[in-house]
Amino acid sequence: MLKLTKLDKQFKNQHALKAIDLEIKPQETTVILGPSGSGKSTLLRSLNLLETPDSGLYTIDDVTLDFAQPITQDVLLQVRRKTGMVFQTPRMFDHLTVLGNIIEAPVHVAKMSKQSAISEAHELLKAVHLDNTADRYPYQLSGGQTQRIAIARALAMHPSYLLLDEPTSALDPEMEVIILKILKQIASANQSMIIVTHNLEFAKAAADRIIFLEDGAIEFDGTPSEFFSEPTQRITEFLNAFSLDN
Repeated sequence: MLKLTKLDKQFKNQHALKAIDLEIKPQETTVILGPSGSGKSTLLRSLNLLETPDSGLYTIDDVTLDFAQPITQDVLLQVRRKTGMVFQTPRMFDHLTVLGNIIEAPVHVAKMSKQSAISEAHELLKAVHLDNTADRYPYQLSGGQTQRIAIARALAMHPSYLLLDEPTSALDPEMEVIILKILKQIASANQSMIIVTHNLEFAKAAADRIIFLEDGAIEFDGTPSEFFSEPTQRITEFLNAFSLDN
């Protein structure tokens, strides 16, 4: 279980998160929507402790943090092992092959045997349809291939929650669809995922739950059916912004 209580974050000129209360069940896909600057990425990055909220409580599985207190390195590492992060433009170790990039953390952080890590890495590469790239280096990959390998690399650590921040924003439409289909397959395998995206079709097809953020606060928390068929006036305005007919 992942639970946030009164999570608050302020930057110099922006109140990014305003007393966020949120509970996310395991084995579900949660999609976070909202306009630019609404706090979506700040919320997601807070779950991985790439951003540190100013106050509030954060519980993930058996770990609870009070942001009014200092975060120890041990707790930081525990949380990051439970929350695999995939960025808009992922970075890889240039001196390692694709296989080397995927097994790096399982072997050196999770202390998995190298042979087990290699075997699992090949299975993950098959899942993202890239097993033929195991011996390539990052410079030999396209953007779409790099993003799929980033997903495999995050899954290699068996995170409780896979966090994805606009994972298709830098890709062309064809590759975006490929990535989103893979994410839908991962969701069907009951991997818990929290995804920031602007792709409404993916949200409608794959999400178990939609969170809509506006100005740092949760304005909607419910099912895709409720979001799309019973929208509030503000959500209607948001949805209309994606249509050329309005």
